[in-house]
Amino acid sequence: MTYNFCTFFDRNYLYKGLALYYSLLEHCNEFNLWIVCFDDTSHSVLQKMNLKNVTLISMEEFEDAELLSIKDKRSSTEYCWTCTPSVPLYILNKERSLDHIAYLDADLFFYGDPAPIFKEFEGGSILITEHRYANNVKHYAKKYGKYNVQFMVFRNNSHGLECLKWWRDRCLEWCYSRPSDGKFGDQKYLDDWTTRFEGVHVLKHLGGGLAPWNISEYEISNINNKIYVNEDLLIFYHFHSLKIINNEKFDLVGGYNLKKEHIFNIYMPYVKTINKIIDNVHDMDPNFKYGCHTNNLMDYAKLIIRIIKKYYFIIHLKEK
Repeated sequence: MTYNFCTFFDRNYLYKGLALYYSLLEHCNEFNLWIVCFDDTSHSVLQKMNLKNVTLISMEEFEDAELLSIKDKRSSTEYCWTCTPSVPLYILNKERSLDHIAYLDADLFFYGDPAPIFKEFEGGSILITEHRYANNVKHYAKKYGKYNVQFMVFRNNSHGLECLKWWRDRCLEWCYSRPSDGKFGDQKYLDDWTTRFEGVHVLKHLGGGLAPWNISEYEISNINNKIYVNEDLLIFYHFHSLKIINNEKFDLVGGYNLKKEHIFNIYMPYVKTINKIIDNVHDMDPNFKYGCHTNNLMDYAKLIIRIIKKYYFIIHLKEK
């Protein structure tokens, strides 16, 4: 079976997006991947790489009047979230013969064949994945939602299309990085899908959806160079909050605890892949200067502000 995937990213996520692609290439025999390039820089680099099984989509092709009408009213992150449902919908409208499209966050990485996920999904129209929050962070569900947008499949039928169109309309109406009236970004909209739409399947396989917020709940083991989550093979991991400092330094995760086996079995293969990608991209384009956390001046400024506020708070307490 040929699996149809789509994702989107800009130049700051290029390294991670390429890591996602190469992990699919290693573990998935037959697939198509559509990439919406959120700036000309990422589009230009990917064009030069001429990646197998990949179709590139420029922003000029992708953006329509409705998206453009709200673009300047949202932050770059909020606009990306606003676009999430429009990406798979755009592809299904353009490639009408497709049976399905699976949306992937750009910071996913595959460790195994996704076939078990699609086998479990047989007969369904919409597949979603739970956060499965660890006990110490279960309260996050109230703010961020029960489900994570990370990996979703939409069948090219009336149920799948109805869901995508509804989701796109909601995100055009409201999609911000703050909680409001039971909403948060593009993600809280998923909370009632199991009752709102027909044919919704919630993934049960533990190897799909492993992430920093739930990894502490499972036994991670390496048996014959295959990674297991309890008794299920690890299929993909969500590298939420991982920051690339440079090709030798990585901030693996913020706000969550990792064990040695997590770092050795899951994080190190990803870091090594990113390291090679950085070298390859720079060999192709020596002037490429994006993707590393310290290159983002806005993020760096925010970090400095947080440090100043932290020390001001400590000094202020001492004075009292």
